[in-house]
Amino acid sequence: MTQTAQQTTGHVSTARGLLHRDHRWLGREVEDTASGRRGILRAIAPDGDKPRPVAWLQPTGGGLEWTTDPGALANPAPLTPDTHQGEAW
Repeated sequence: MTQTAQQTTGHVSTARGLLHRDHRWLGREVEDTASGRRGILRAIAPDGDKPRPVAWLQPTGGGLEWTTDPGALANPAPLTPDTHQGEAW
């Protein structure tokens, strides 16, 4: 399966390891509609023993990460020359 197919279908990526999933907004600032906060999407990955992966976000200026349901992600920042799309951690 190609990386594009993985992003579209949401299948687990074998390239990232640790059960991380690919997402087209990794490395971009996004809105967490559940909390109303904005942050950098760092990963889509499990959180402890929970069966479903969660979105890991970091505040834009740094600080403590938080998690949310991947379905709560919206309004990604526009791509710019400085955007490191697809990079996590």
